[in-house]
Amino acid sequence: MKPHLIILGAPGSGKGTQAAKLVEKGYKHVSTGDLLRSEIAKGSELGQKVSGIISRGDLVDDSTVMALLKANCNVDKVSYIFDGFPRNIAQAEMLEAELLQGRKTLAVYFKIDLGILIDRVVNRRTCGSCGEIYNLATKPPSVLNVCDKCGANDSLKQRKDDTREVVSNRLKIFANTVDPMLAFYKSRKALVEIDASLAEKEVFSALEKFLE
Repeated sequence: MKPHLIILGAPGSGKGTQAAKLVEKGYKHVSTGDLLRSEIAKGSELGQKVSGIISRGDLVDDSTVMALLKANCNVDKVSYIFDGFPRNIAQAEMLEAELLQGRKTLAVYFKIDLGILIDRVVNRRTCGSCGEIYNLATKPPSVLNVCDKCGANDSLKQRKDDTREVVSNRLKIFANTVDPMLAFYKSRKALVEIDASLAEKEVFSALEKFLE
């Protein structure tokens, strides 16, 4: 079985785009953000609890996220890509202790200058039908607001937490928490760094070389 992958990187560094490509290689993508937004869409008690938190760009408590992961992941039968968790050293230690428990794991850090990310994220759009990700500045759809992948019309939406104010807040949180996580995985000889400022195809090519 392939190692589980923990995707680390600031908002807009390309984690979701590259994870989607890795799914084609046999991985299953687990986005804690998607799990939480799904709960919001259901109108569940948990969804109501976290709706305001996510819209501000703040973080949901660790125990809630961990419960979602444990309920949705079979780490002995499927190779997962963990995207959006862990976000700090306490979560990294919790993920190892409560779910991965020594199973082969590789942390991939999408390294990029945080100063250039705000415009990238503000311009991000996601197809509400198939989940394809676009960027109005660097990867726009061929036809305005029509998804190239599934053809859905008027389906490209901006996430509520992709506003300039919220993104700035998320980047500050990320900058304050990433170094201890990198040290944690480096000490376990399980850290790979990818230059996320490269073009999308170049990033994936570099990623494939590390995973061979």
